[in-house]
Amino acid sequence: MGHEVDGRPRPPAQLDAESAATVAATLQALATPSRLRILTQLRQGPSGVNDLADAVEMEQSAVSHQLRLLRAMGLVTGARSGRSIVYRLYDNHVAMLLDEAVYHIEHLGMSTPEVQKLPTTADSA
Repeated sequence: MGHEVDGRPRPPAQLDAESAATVAATLQALATPSRLRILTQLRQGPSGVNDLADAVEMEQSAVSHQLRLLRAMGLVTGARSGRSIVYRLYDNHVAMLLDEAVYHIEHLGMSTPEVQKLPTTADSA
């Protein structure tokens, strides 16, 4: 889906039910502001959990929990470095997903009334 063929973007393939469920699960993993903040921080480069917690202003235990979920979804990897684990985005596709989501919101313009009315995850908490 979306990879280049002969230097040209390939149109997205039709999704069967199983693929659609997998894509939906990935997008669901991105649907939490705290996870997006963690991923955006990792977009800047690899980081340990304590540095991530400081950067996103969350408790270390909450960041660790989110990182476990993001690892399970294949969005981040962790490699042991001494006594700690250094996390990074799984690959450039994750960075592209983040970038495209931000570009899309910028393109829509947050002043658009329809966009302003959409509920956020934080609203439902």
